[in-house]
Amino acid sequence: MTPLTEKDLFHRILEGTPDGVLFADQEGIIRYWNEGARRIFGYSKEEALGASLDLIIPEKLRDRHWSGYHHVMETGVSRYSTELLLVPALHKDGHQLSCEFSIVMIHDDSGRIIGFASIMRDVTERWEKEKELRKQLAACKKTQ
Repeated sequence: MTPLTEKDLFHRILEGTPDGVLFADQEGIIRYWNEGARRIFGYSKEEALGASLDLIIPEKLRDRHWSGYHHVMETGVSRYSTELLLVPALHKDGHQLSCEFSIVMIHDDSGRIIGFASIMRDVTERWEKEKELRKQLAACKKTQ
């Protein structure tokens, strides 16, 4: 058995994970899009590469997203490097998803931030169940 190179191993991990993994550069242009991202959002690699992150960001949230994105690019500080963020996202067919994700700031050899990798998971089903449970709990409290 021939051992895999580190690069081949990383590639197989990134392409094989069911989670969506993408990389966006400083301008928010998608430069990497794995198979998990295709399954979650519906866009092929060819459709996503070179597109803006607006591809998956609901229109009403774009101003807020870009404000935060540019702030993190300038400061190098984001709490989502260590915490998960739950946000609405868009599927290619137009339906809204609930996605949980974290980011990894990517630096060049001189230490300058060149973009972000994002690891995303579709948690829409779980979110809907929790929302229904909260609704049922509120109804129970009203009857007590």
